[in-house]
Amino acid sequence: MSSAEAISSTADFSFTVEGTLFKKGRITIQDKRSQDQLRNKGYGEMERSDYILKPYEALYLMHTNRLKASKGKQPLSFDSLLRVALRFDKNILTKFLIYRDLRSRGYVAKEGFGFGVDFRVYDRGEFEKKAAKYVVFGINEGTNTGVRTLSKILQDINIMGKDAIVAVVERRGEVIYYKLDKMNLAENKNARNQHLAKNEN
Repeated sequence: MSSAEAISSTADFSFTVEGTLFKKGRITIQDKRSQDQLRNKGYGEMERSDYILKPYEALYLMHTNRLKASKGKQPLSFDSLLRVALRFDKNILTKFLIYRDLRSRGYVAKEGFGFGVDFRVYDRGEFEKKAAKYVVFGINEGTNTGVRTLSKILQDINIMGKDAIVAVVERRGEVIYYKLDKMNLAENKNARNQHLAKNEN
């Protein structure tokens, strides 16, 4: 995934949608025109008879002033929605920061495959035309992640035929991306083993 100039977050659509707090920090959208606009831009999905925004999608749209949400008759702010979402997902802020960054770069990101904080990411202009090209999974700076864990995630993603990208969220909220490949992981593991063997001699 190459870096790109950030595009305006208001380029997706020119009006504000309205939604209502649903379950677990998700937002339901009732207006059919708004549903169509959101669907065309890769936001939300139908769940039975309801059109639902994931919490990170709703937070992003509120952050960019494209969503007004309420709980009953009471308006929801970004902070109040974040507090609700945190009750059900301790990683929601990490998801939001990565999602915001991907969207600002022009990528459509959807729910991932269960690797923790992960997204299926479509290359620019390929949403609903081709399958997702990348799987981006996120970790916070300073988090200890074992080689075996990364190797297993990478193996599973490679089986899917997709590129594995790790998104590291720095303490200031900036996101740095690294493309992983099996060779690099193997080389790092071998180098570590050689270093340990040398120290034992």
